[in-house]
This record gives sequence, structure tokens and C-alpha cells, in this order.
Amino acid sequence: MRVGAVAAFALCLAGNAHAQPAVSDADRAAIREVVTAQIAAFRHDDAVAAFSFAAPNIKARFGDAQHFLAMVRSVYPAVFRPRSFTFGSLTREASTLQQKVGLIGPDGASALALYSMEHEADGTWRIAGCALIKAPSREI
Repeated sequence: MRVGAVAAFALCLAGNAHAQPAVSDADRAAIREVVTAQIAAFRHDDAVAAFSFAAPNIKARFGDAQHFLAMVRSVYPAVFRPRSFTFGSLTREASTLQQKVGLIGPDGASALALYSMEHEADGTWRIAGCALIKAPSREI
């Protein structure tokens, strides 16, 4: 039943794919790599690696990797230790791109993460923020 819920949630995320603005395949892939690498760093409790994917505004706000990791651990458990995650649509929001990521958290609850992605002067993509929205459960 869990696989069905994940699949239904993933289809819901992909529903607006046709309305996405023109984003290069290279940028789309780079954004997915950054989010995936940060989640992998969280899974390994690698604060320095996780912090390296944060945009300058996030780095300035938290000051160091350990404070950042502690915040994510306590406030964003579905991002910190997802059972699984699926990429959804990528849309333009003002000067950033917003990457939707469907998550199944450590407690089995579905959530939607809205990653604000910032393109840096050196050409890299960094995570400028993440809003977590509890998704309605598809299970009976």
C-alpha cells in the first residue's frame, strides 16, 4: 500500500509538468543533483557537506554547518531522514527556481518540500530555502 501512495503522490507532483517555464536540461539535472547530494549528506550526518549546498543567505543565517544540521534535524525530519523522495515540477518564482520534491518522512507521512534554488555567479545552483508542506495521506 505504501508504494501505491508514493506513486500517486509522484503523479500529483508531475501534474503541472507541461506548464513549466523553459529551463535547460543541464540546469534541471544540476538542481536535482544538489538536492539529492544534500539529502545524502543529511543521511550520513555530514554537516559540512550538507551546508556546502546552501546559498549564501542560508550560510549567513546559520553561521556554521553544525547549527544548520541541528535545525534541519529538528524542524525538517522528512528532509533530514526521508524514507524516499521523488522530484516533481520545477517552476520559476521571481528570481529563483522552485523545485518540488515529494517526500515520505521517517514516520511514513507524505510531505511536499518546496526548494528555492539560486543560481550563483560561479554557475552553481544552491539551496536558498525550503518550505515543507504536509501532504494529504492517500492511504485508507
